[in-house]
Amino acid sequence: MDDQIRVLIVDDIAETRDHLTKLLSFERDLTVVGAAASGPEAIEMAQKLLPDVVLMDINMPDMDGITATERIATVVPTAAVVMMSVQGEADYLRRSMLAGAREFLVKPFSSDELTASIRQVHEREREKAGRMSAVAAPAGHAMLHPEREPGRVVAVFSPKGGVGRTTVAVNVAVAAVVESGANVVLMDAAFQFGDVAILLNLNPRSRSIADLIPEMQGGGEVESLDTFTVTHSSGLRVLLAPPTPETADLITPAAARHIVESFRAQSDLVVIDCPAWFSDTTLAILDTADVILAVLTLEITSIKSIRLFLEVAEQLGYPPDRVVLVLNRADSALGIRVADVEQSIGRKIDHQIISDGRTVVYALNRGVPFVTSNREMQVSQDILRLAASITGESPTRAPSRAKVERKRGIFSLR
Repeated sequence: MDDQIRVLIVDDIAETRDHLTKLLSFERDLTVVGAAASGPEAIEMAQKLLPDVVLMDINMPDMDGITATERIATVVPTAAVVMMSVQGEADYLRRSMLAGAREFLVKPFSSDELTASIRQVHEREREKAGRMSAVAAPAGHAMLHPEREPGRVVAVFSPKGGVGRTTVAVNVAVAAVVESGANVVLMDAAFQFGDVAILLNLNPRSRSIADLIPEMQGGGEVESLDTFTVTHSSGLRVLLAPPTPETADLITPAAARHIVESFRAQSDLVVIDCPAWFSDTTLAILDTADVILAVLTLEITSIKSIRLFLEVAEQLGYPPDRVVLVLNRADSALGIRVADVEQSIGRKIDHQIISDGRTVVYALNRGVPFVTSNREMQVSQDILRLAASITGESPTRAPSRAKVERKRGIFSLR
């Protein structure tokens, strides 16, 4: 019976409690250890029964599910709460996650959705517990955190979408792993509509940055980052974007900066795919980066946007060599020459990537990076040179943050 997942059901409607109990009775690895009709009763039963997972209704009289979840997270921290609600608004999700819930189900949900959520949150909690035990061991701690230089953080950014930013980020990260054997993390910071999972053929609903949010409540340290990453076949570790867009609101600038710095301390290279717009969170990531790969194409709208970004970067105090200009689809016959671009933006293009729609689109649709599937192609060679320029240089520390903070106000979103 040690492999059984112990479940406590909390709902003020008796029919719902009975229905959920019957659904779970068909699952051999799930055992319902109790059913509570209110928040106070749930807290009392959780302390007595020590369940692995609590199915918590959000709307209950006297004490709602959010308050009950906060109390259970304090008195029974090993219990993972799955919140249930007939309303799926972002505010309910945000409040539930901040209270400590690990999953959010919108009623009505199927039996498969219910059991999958229970198993997933339980598995994540087991992995977390195992990781924390290893970190807590005195001998193991020294091995997990050896004396080492902090890694390099590279943010891939474009102020305009559709320029191939994610394609560049993914292939650069994979190239860095394959070519140099470096310990590389790829973070999908397009929190609302990230595509990194698709390009790497990873399950977009597996572990993601959303699972880190409850761990960071109150500014707590996250010791087990590997628990929340997915490992690609190349050896690249990936922190995926949240599975649902509304979860992006839960990721604050401070949380994003904390995650990036934590990965920096444990990795050789951190590659971040940023969204194509400014926000406080995006600016926090760009501030943290040692290098910003600014991607543009031979389109007048892209050139205009990159020129404006360079002006913003100067006002934020970023030195010119911190921003590396990457011209994607550099040989496209669009009537604009590279020399025209350089004259327009007032500086040289640092790297060029040839246009090869056939190779790139085929790789994208297969979910296989072209730097590994078609290494001999010119587009792959261009990416490999870009990756080598990143991994072959010593880390450049971010300049004065004080100057950045003084100038932040005019760009912050309120």
